[in-house]
Amino acid sequence: MSEPIELTLDAIDNQLLDDTDGDLRRTVTSFGTRIITQHIPATHSAGVSMWVPVGSRDETPEVAGSTHFLEHLLFKGTDTRSAFDIAESFDRVGGETNAETAKEHTAYWARVVSTDLTMAVGTIADMLTNSLLDPAEFEMERGVILDELAMSKDSPTENVHEAFQQAIHGDTPLGRPVGGTPDIISALSRDKVLEHYHRHYAPNNLIVAVAGDIEHEAVVNMVTDALSASNWASQLKSSSRPRQRRSKLATSEGAQSAEMVRRRDVEQAHVVIGTKGFCALADELPTFNVLLNVLGGSMSSRLFQEVREKRGLAYTTYAFGSSYAETGSFGMYAGTSPAKVDEVEKLMRAQLELLASEGPTALEMERVRGQVRGSVVLGQEDNWSRMMLIGRAEVSGRYKSIEQAIDAINQVSAEDVKAMATDLVSRDFSRALVLPNNA
Repeated sequence: MSEPIELTLDAIDNQLLDDTDGDLRRTVTSFGTRIITQHIPATHSAGVSMWVPVGSRDETPEVAGSTHFLEHLLFKGTDTRSAFDIAESFDRVGGETNAETAKEHTAYWARVVSTDLTMAVGTIADMLTNSLLDPAEFEMERGVILDELAMSKDSPTENVHEAFQQAIHGDTPLGRPVGGTPDIISALSRDKVLEHYHRHYAPNNLIVAVAGDIEHEAVVNMVTDALSASNWASQLKSSSRPRQRRSKLATSEGAQSAEMVRRRDVEQAHVVIGTKGFCALADELPTFNVLLNVLGGSMSSRLFQEVREKRGLAYTTYAFGSSYAETGSFGMYAGTSPAKVDEVEKLMRAQLELLASEGPTALEMERVRGQVRGSVVLGQEDNWSRMMLIGRAEVSGRYKSIEQAIDAINQVSAEDVKAMATDLVSRDFSRALVLPNNA
């Protein structure tokens, strides 16, 4: 089995990476910007994304939510483009653009016909480098974000997952919601967000990932031209290494809590139980993915069959995992009647314990290998998915091709899954609950 590609931070010009999925090329510029592209034959479109490895975990408690606030603001206009101009640039060519803020990165992306790639690169680069962060727009967007937080508060599923992450990671940025809280966002100043921007947004902390009907050298030129015409131009004149990856930096974990309960105006109870998981570069991740699918990844999984199909205790139940630079989490979720919470928790825990004592069956292993293999292939059939895959790989520092991902899954044995279940059962568990106000 071929090994995953380790993406070092050394300055490499036009490195061709061995990959069976298509030509994968990577350039680290003299000013520290990393550009990684994948040429996908027989397409007429391209996906482009610009990543800054900064997320909500890089915030202090006083400015929690500033990364997400900044993401909103960069769409609100630059020296040469209004917010309408940015939107209209993509609408007029039938393209689409959006962004995401996570706990460890922020990404801005677009999908366009390949002949419109220069426009897409130029527009996103303009947003990242020349944004006005206009005071009036700042106040207007504050209201939009407060509405977004209110929508999140109205979602019991989002609430219980937030509570679970807080229980697992404690009073740390990983344990806090990405968008911050209404109180903090209401008090957040433009100066603090601007300070956050200047600290993290720079050429040597920028990753550009492009996939589709493209040529690598042309993309490098597009990015260089766009940055050279921006407010970052002076920073391009001196050599700079890319900033160190998060996986190489020292971090500290918060204290895990046994229980986190939130009460809302809901009829159904929402419960998550689980424990610490595995980091983003862990060798155990293929086994973890198989375990999650056996336990609760589909309608034929153990949780779905035992909790819903055989007993009718929940409409939705599943297992999940989250992975970060140095840690992660494992959880099992169900939405059920408040009177059935204890019964459902026992059933979920019992399925993990059964997996630890007996392991998965041969039929389960065959089914899950096929399921994961199909989801990996189908999940990378479009340029947007490929673009996001290579962007995330550059953020983390390791790239796996589709073939390598499938090979890794095929190498997982029933004994591997059994051993991992045994390990998870032995760890300290947390529970998170969203309950009706009157329960």
